[in-house]
Amino acid sequence: MAKKLGYDDTPFLPDSKYRVHDPNRPQPRVVTPGEKSGEPPSDAIVLFDGTDLSKWVSSKDGGEAQWKVENGYLEVVPGTGNIQTKEHFGDCQLHLEWMAPAEAEGESQGRGNSGVFLMGLYEVQVLDCYDNPTYADGTTAAIYGQYPPLVNACRRPGEWQTYDIIWEAPRFEGEKLVRPAYLTVLHNGIVVHNHVALLGTTGHRRLPEYKPHPPVGPLMLQDHGNPVRFRNIWYRVLTGYDQE
Repeated sequence: MAKKLGYDDTPFLPDSKYRVHDPNRPQPRVVTPGEKSGEPPSDAIVLFDGTDLSKWVSSKDGGEAQWKVENGYLEVVPGTGNIQTKEHFGDCQLHLEWMAPAEAEGESQGRGNSGVFLMGLYEVQVLDCYDNPTYADGTTAAIYGQYPPLVNACRRPGEWQTYDIIWEAPRFEGEKLVRPAYLTVLHNGIVVHNHVALLGTTGHRRLPEYKPHPPVGPLMLQDHGNPVRFRNIWYRVLTGYDQE
């Protein structure tokens, strides 16, 4: 006889067909974590595994991505332009690692500058802000032009850094915004944005605004003229509760 795993005499949860401790509520699916911290779990879609740029194209013309791949990382080749994934996706958990050049050159926005663009439109800033002040909403891990990070969690230039991002895409009904985009960002394991409602797409020297766009889009990495490196890039599609 199977062991009863819950109760069928408890009250129903608000706006739910399930009771408190309901034995018939679907079990969460099993996902096997990566063996080491930051490695992709079993249900991740790997966008860069250290070997090639087959899953990426030039953002400029859709042609072959021109960045350099060596020793397990990809590196911005200044002047070749942004690159983006062939894959388009919406709500997700995203992981990536990046490194600013070990030899710190320049200051403010001129040092180790790149960017991570969700859906090609919403930027989390990449910048070397280790002992390098700049405007607050453009510092490392800022939601560019909108929100500074809660703290500066930068490692020294030449050290690998991590971004773990929870992305919830905006929702539109026709021309109307019905729900803004939300971002949670951990920089080197430290929460720097906690479910922040974005004010619109990000940009330089302009106010953010929302314009209707598809529910999915590419991940884009920015060529801002500095040889920033990236590795171990993967994402997981986010699904709702009780989805089997």
